[in-house]
Amino acid sequence: MICGIDEAGRGPVIGPIVVAGVAIEDETPLLKLGLKDSKQLTPSRREFLAKKIRESVSDYEIIIVPAEDIDDMRRTMTMNELEVHIFRRIIEKLKPDICYVDAADVNDVRFGRNILKSLSFKPKIISKHKADSIYPIVSAASILAKTIRDKEVHKIAKELEAKLDIPLGSGYPADPTTKNFLSTWLDRYGNLPPHVRRSWKTARNLLEEKQNRKLDV
Repeated sequence: MICGIDEAGRGPVIGPIVVAGVAIEDETPLLKLGLKDSKQLTPSRREFLAKKIRESVSDYEIIIVPAEDIDDMRRTMTMNELEVHIFRRIIEKLKPDICYVDAADVNDVRFGRNILKSLSFKPKIISKHKADSIYPIVSAASILAKTIRDKEVHKIAKELEAKLDIPLGSGYPADPTTKNFLSTWLDRYGNLPPHVRRSWKTARNLLEEKQNRKLDV
């Protein structure tokens, strides 16, 4: 049994990280789908392929880590350590012989080695940067993670935009629309909205700016 694991949503200041793992005995059905990195696909194509992937694989596992849980975990671990922890949980569930992972660490070998630590069994871990563009099994995991995160973000946007009637944006820290949304929410309600990763620099800076404005008054 081989498996592939990838995440979606590591960078945004809003919403969850979603980690997906897929397991299969024979990759042939995935090869026939012509999979590629989820970021290179349109949303409708991702949705179509996600359905085909779920039908083709032997097993899959999805873990959604909400923003508040990310903040809690960041108190005691780095983002790389957080991903290692979640990847391990998926490997323990799927029990593959070989596991291909998209490395989050700048040192891909170290990332794989850290995953292998503390596992109750010892599969072969192949850890590579851009594994979602190299291995179809990781492309499949990437597509599942991205489609599920997109749905989660859509629900969050619908919930939050109803309170301000302005667009939320992409949720990424560098997005001016997202920055404007968070700043406007902070001015109106006095705090950051739900689903925001308060441990992110963008969120901390906005809170500090508001506190400084209060002191200047």
